[in-house]
Amino acid sequence: MSETTPPVFNRLLETLRSAGIDFTQMHHAPVYTSAEAAAVRGTTLHSGAKALMLKAEEDFVMVVLPADMALDSSAVRRLLGVKRMRFATKEEVFKLTGGLTPGSIPPFGSLFGLPTISDERLAENERINFNAGSHSDSVQMAYNDYIAHEKPRLARVATLQR
Repeated sequence: MSETTPPVFNRLLETLRSAGIDFTQMHHAPVYTSAEAAAVRGTTLHSGAKALMLKAEEDFVMVVLPADMALDSSAVRRLLGVKRMRFATKEEVFKLTGGLTPGSIPPFGSLFGLPTISDERLAENERINFNAGSHSDSVQMAYNDYIAHEKPRLARVATLQR
């Protein structure tokens, strides 16, 4: 782990350990796309838990999708009952997460005081994989442990990539 690894990485690992959750961590070359992450981890793209930070009206929310899927903005707006929604800017992500950049965010809105919505198709994976607060650190854990700990709102908020 490099000196530039954000403290979120350590907070995440401590949270998982404190909860007694079994997980595997991996340090690897920096990755910036879901496809690069799946390749370096040796896992399927579908098992990647892609965390997106959105601003819905005036509130921020985290939406987690299988990495081979795309956000269904209309479904999220309907679910939240909002008309306006957009991706958080890099500056907003940095501020909300204590220094992270898009692509390095773990799928735990609870770490940042944000509600989490997870696409129900992530459940098609026994284990999920995600960047853990940096572009060069990943975690793999059981999907059921993720759901039990994070308690995200489950819904269909993703669509197949075009």
